[in-house]
Amino acid sequence: MWLAPDCLAASHELRLATTTSTQDSGLLAAILPKFERASGLRVKVTAVGTGRALLLGEHGDVDAVLVHSRPDEDRFVAAGHGIERRDVMHNDFVLVGPAQDPAQVRGAGDVAEALRRIAKSRSPFVTRGDDSGTHKMETRLWEVAGVGPDLRRYALATRGMGDALKRASDISGYTLSDRATYAAYRSRLRLETVLEGDPRLTNPYGVIAVNPARHSHVDFDAAMQLIRWLTGPQGRRAISEFRVNGQQLFFPAHQ
Repeated sequence: MWLAPDCLAASHELRLATTTSTQDSGLLAAILPKFERASGLRVKVTAVGTGRALLLGEHGDVDAVLVHSRPDEDRFVAAGHGIERRDVMHNDFVLVGPAQDPAQVRGAGDVAEALRRIAKSRSPFVTRGDDSGTHKMETRLWEVAGVGPDLRRYALATRGMGDALKRASDISGYTLSDRATYAAYRSRLRLETVLEGDPRLTNPYGVIAVNPARHSHVDFDAAMQLIRWLTGPQGRRAISEFRVNGQQLFFPAHQ
């Protein structure tokens, strides 16, 4: 969990549940100190999968959520758990695998065919399996492909995107990753991008305030400060300026 500097320890605290991709990529460490300086708030981050982050919001355990599974975000708002949802940014997913590419994914052309080739070749595949936004996307893509992985070669990684990438590297397997986390971990992995660019791999993020009508103790004003900052000029600039090895990895949503 990323924590704010000690100098802000006495400041008022905003509780944010978000995904491991925003933390593992280094994005939060780059942008949240700027928000804290602008707002005077201290941000306490809980980085988990999207499903878990939304559950924390549903229970009133956080003030805001920053997640990446639009169907689940819409259900969260429709059920009255959250309000003031805004588009924040997007990146994309990539399929990564061993350099020798035993499933011949590089020639697949699209993600559905890529997954079919992985299944047919019985290559190892690492799944998040944790109800995260990445796991939800992976599940939808297997459904689009009309196949499932060889369960005997299906490895589970439940401690975030970085853990899944390291596991795939260790077993010379494939996995689906957000591009930002893969870029942050790339130098430590024996994995390469084997498929990218399919429009179905777009990965949008949204921020939602937990509904104070459901949980009177949540800090709605602090949540709205974060939402306005992330979607305003300062936040959009901070997101745009974040780089890993000179590469822009998150792109602000059109407002």
